[in-house]
Amino acid sequence: MNNYSLFHTNKIIGGAGCIGQIVDVVNEYGAKNVLIITDQGVFNTGLINQPKELLEKSGISVNIINDTPPEPPIDKVNDIYLAAKNMNSQVIIGIGGGSAMDTAKLVAILLNNDVSLQDVADGKAKFKRRGLPTIMVPTTSGTGSEATQNSIVLIPERELKVGIVDEKMLPNCVILDPVMTIGLPPHITANTGIDAFCHALECYISKKSSPFSDTFALKAIELISANIRTAYQDGKNLQARENMLLGSYFGGACIATSSTVAIHALSYPLGGKYHIPHGLANSILLPDVMKFNLDACEEKFAKVAQVMGLDVAGCSQREAAEKMIDELYALIRDLDIKCDLRAVGISENVLDELVDSAFTVRRLLDNNPKEMSKADIRAIYEKII
Repeated sequence: MNNYSLFHTNKIIGGAGCIGQIVDVVNEYGAKNVLIITDQGVFNTGLINQPKELLEKSGISVNIINDTPPEPPIDKVNDIYLAAKNMNSQVIIGIGGGSAMDTAKLVAILLNNDVSLQDVADGKAKFKRRGLPTIMVPTTSGTGSEATQNSIVLIPERELKVGIVDEKMLPNCVILDPVMTIGLPPHITANTGIDAFCHALECYISKKSSPFSDTFALKAIELISANIRTAYQDGKNLQARENMLLGSYFGGACIATSSTVAIHALSYPLGGKYHIPHGLANSILLPDVMKFNLDACEEKFAKVAQVMGLDVAGCSQREAAEKMIDELYALIRDLDIKCDLRAVGISENVLDELVDSAFTVRRLLDNNPKEMSKADIRAIYEKII
């Protein structure tokens, strides 16, 4: 077995209404000036109003940057960092989905390191010190960014998303309040929920999997598979929302100790050039990539079938594993997840560039349990087209 490590956030606060504890957390760092980084959608829903008012009533000055774009390009992240440099913030708070939280983590560490973001993304430089203290407040149940040392940025000239990974970016505190996710629309609930499921399942079968990641992965799979349909159909079901939020966090914790694999590798070009939302790209790839991996993952897939509550009594290991694959297809159908790839310009004519781009994501493909050739990648893209 490989050596393995556990990277984890310092503090986790959970439960309905726990956003009310944000003042106590900020006070632990003696901060009098904080910066909230979010996106326009979250800002427009008013989700930051309560934490902002609580902080201000306690005498803490609050600055806000609310224009983090989806799938943020590296130049935009750098612009947000440059704006933050003039705010004298002592704590950085990320409120939103993965883009806002990834940006918040990068801004926090850039503020405490004399390196350029571009050099770090290109592998020419590394962060030497932890950043400013960070508090992450997820408003979706999907990316798991709140639990990881990863931040994803878009490199437009390469038409690819790149992961910046450094344990010094692990958040200091995570606030998991399901009330913050109540207003999430059904299609985003579905896409981000399947994204979280992908994190857990991919990390479970990754060559980097460990007893730590397996524990988080199986619990995430159990929680998400049992609650995602309910959360999709009844967004105000607080118990389902809380279980999805926990499942998403555990999925992120898997990434912190293991690695995603081929789904994410094939997803990056779809988001990088064609701007398909990350969760949606992962969702449409999930069943076919896992079907490809079946031969190498029969035992683990059979275990997943049990964890998902499928009826596998009397089934052979192979039959149980195949039932798990069938359930993935059923889940995508039940959540009405679909993407007209041709409508965004993806057809057989661009397959070569998609395949070449995905094949360069060695950080993830090298951890896939079954070697994936360019022909294999092409076949999967052809199927989803």
